Amino acid sequence: MMGKRKVLVVGGTGYIGRRIVKASLAVGHETYVMQRPELGLQIEKVQMLLRFKKQGARIVEASFSDHKSLVDAVKKVDVVISAISGVHIRTHCITLQLKLVQAITEAGNVKRFLPSEFGVDPSRMGDALEPGRVTFEDKMAVRKAIEEANIPFTYISANLFAGYFAGSLSQMGSFLPPRDKVHLFGDGNQKAVFLDEDDVATYTIKTIDDPRTLNKTLYLRPPQNILSQAELIGIWEKLIGKELEKTYITPEGFLTTLKGLDYKLQVGIGHFYHIFYEGCLTNFEIGEDGEEASLLYPEVNYTRMDEYLKTYV
Repeated sequence: MMGKRKVLVVGGTGYIGRRIVKASLAVGHETYVMQRPELGLQIEKVQMLLRFKKQGARIVEASFSDHKSLVDAVKKVDVVISAISGVHIRTHCITLQLKLVQAITEAGNVKRFLPSEFGVDPSRMGDALEPGRVTFEDKMAVRKAIEEANIPFTYISANLFAGYFAGSLSQMGSFLPPRDKVHLFGDGNQKAVFLDEDDVATYTIKTIDDPRTLNKTLYLRPPQNILSQAELIGIWEKLIGKELEKTYITPEGFLTTLKGLDYKLQVGIGHFYHIFYEGCLTNFEIGEDGEEASLLYPEVNYTRMDEYLKTYV
């Protein structure tokens, strides 16, 4: 049975962070959410913090520009989970976590730290394309600091968020599924892994005092959600009772299009190349430094993508 922990979520009002707060509260952990003064006039986030407070979360004020406040916040808990944004089209704050590492080191009481990753395993992306490789380099810099400080950790490789990649059928420039025409990368047959974001949070919280995930990477690979883009499109076509007109984008054509985009778009969309042309999410076996979530936690009834896509019909 999982024990009750004191958990601090940094970035708790963000896209994945708010789900982690919810999952932590749901299993009864004493859950703290960091409130940053930089919140300013973001009324939606203020109201979200107030909702968390009503649900039993404790709000702790701290700032990355105030080291003492970070240390004081960390001293309240056993586990720190960072979910600050690493998406360039929104905000990219990954290296701010270096200050969090310093605070955790000084506090000296944290039993587990989960930095903000929740995507492609950065340790496997040393040959990533420019400029998109900056995402992986920044995450690896944080890992290096964590490991040099001997902070107990778990890294979460959650592969593809369904909201970004499944609902759109992995189209660029939209988060909604097309109903007439669709673009496929290459032949569309490279396997990827799609996760409902609530399931990402559920698996994440299960790791925090599991000795099997200590100082390891947890790969979220639920078997029924290991799908190619073509298979994902096939699910959608069956749901709407219609075959879509298909255009196949060659690797050369994709790279040519990529070069003409704004820098922030190049960073994010460049990752599509490694996922859908190289199959970087599934072209390796999990080694001794990793575990697979659905094997460790078979009790999690994860959302299958055929069920997920029904919400878009």
